[in-house]
Amino acid sequence: MNIVLMGYMGSGKSLIGRDLARKLKFDYLDLDNFIEIQEKKKISEIFADKGEIYFRNKESLYLKVVLEEYKNTIISLGGGTPCFAGNLENILQDKNSKSIYLQTSLDELVLRLFAEREKRPLISHIISKDELNDFVRKHLFERSFYYNQADYKIITDKKDPEQISKECISLLF
Repeated sequence: MNIVLMGYMGSGKSLIGRDLARKLKFDYLDLDNFIEIQEKKKISEIFADKGEIYFRNKESLYLKVVLEEYKNTIISLGGGTPCFAGNLENILQDKNSKSIYLQTSLDELVLRLFAEREKRPLISHIISKDELNDFVRKHLFERSFYYNQADYKIITDKKDPEQISKECISLLF
């Protein structure tokens, strides 16, 4: 079985994914890192050189590859992955995968992301917390429809990674 983690950037997909992989003795795969390796470019370079449509097409292709070829793997998606190109349907229809939405509140996301915005190309240009709040609020409004279709949902606010990982395991097994 694969476990697919989805949620907005800053929700803890990578951190929780690595922790779950260690606890369950699964492999770990970050889809964005996988794409960068396959394309031999950073995500930001792919967007700059070839555009978002090219990236979303490749993202969909590589997601299908990962779902078909990997087993017993924790897969952390990019924040937008479930929202494009039928990716959510591919995840939900995959008999060998279970999906978990790591739901994080707007206030918590803004708090986490503001401190690390220089490392995140999508928000590196944002100067104030108010501007970041507006940006994230808009994305959450657009993406929640997709995220909420995951097999399971875990609210991450005020929980440490250990608590979240235990909750994931108790839902799945």
